[in-house]
Amino acid sequence: MAITEIRPAALDSAGLGSSRGRIWKSLRSNPLGLTGGIMLALVILAALLAPLIAPYDPAQVHFNTPFQRPGTVGFLLGTDDLGRDIFSRLVFGIRASLIVGVLSVLLSVLVGAPLGLLAGYWKWLDVIISRLTDVTLAFPFLIIAVGLVAISGPSLGNAAVALGIAHIPAMIRVVRGETLRIKESDFVLAAKTMDASGGRIIFRHVLPNTASALIVQATVIMPVAVIGEALLSFLGLGIQPPSPSLGIMLSDAQQYIFRSPTAAIIPGIGIAVICLAFNLFGDALRDALDPSTSSRK
Repeated sequence: MAITEIRPAALDSAGLGSSRGRIWKSLRSNPLGLTGGIMLALVILAALLAPLIAPYDPAQVHFNTPFQRPGTVGFLLGTDDLGRDIFSRLVFGIRASLIVGVLSVLLSVLVGAPLGLLAGYWKWLDVIISRLTDVTLAFPFLIIAVGLVAISGPSLGNAAVALGIAHIPAMIRVVRGETLRIKESDFVLAAKTMDASGGRIIFRHVLPNTASALIVQATVIMPVAVIGEALLSFLGLGIQPPSPSLGIMLSDAQQYIFRSPTAAIIPGIGIAVICLAFNLFGDALRDALDPSTSSRK
């Protein structure tokens, strides 16, 4: 039998189709997961269509109409202290948060996944990578992110890089654990008996079977990255004015909290909705990709 014929059942075309059907059925039967998926779809849609649905430029000021209440004609969610439309700033702020989240997830996957694969497959590399990971995990990720942004300078890109680097250790741990489990599988052992190289086994057999863990971990990182971006922007270390950000909106509104509480409440609700959507959908996706998890509940 040729080495290329040794394939896990999860990669079989028929098995893949049935697996997709099972995952979709599991998601549809989970009310909370379905709710989270709908919320997430609306959030992403609002971010993508922000230039079309926002009635004003998010930085446009209206000095004659500051502190307008929600429902005011021309201003759906009211205005802030400079008369800027809160709805326009909200949708663009959501867009910025998702961009930072996606970039940080991509960075953590691109760096953390290969390191996790190497650590899980070769013991001599595991000693080095795991010790460095343990040292990094000793520091809260936000402390690392704040330190990196303080060194590199405040901007959207630097905030995304800092948050991505801060999440790399957790990604390494997840992928390493999956690699340790998968490398003892029958199809990997069979590939070894056919003298397949370590690199071939990792990329042809181990990596594809860690995809579910990577997807679930991405849904865990996204809401944390959104909160991290809001915190960095709130502290003046993230996105810089006049660019809109949910953290900047909170920072600007804090000194007028009693005069215009909705200016602070609305971006806070935006952050909560994004995080709740990812958490609900992520939990449902985890159960769908790993039926044994839901069966133990």
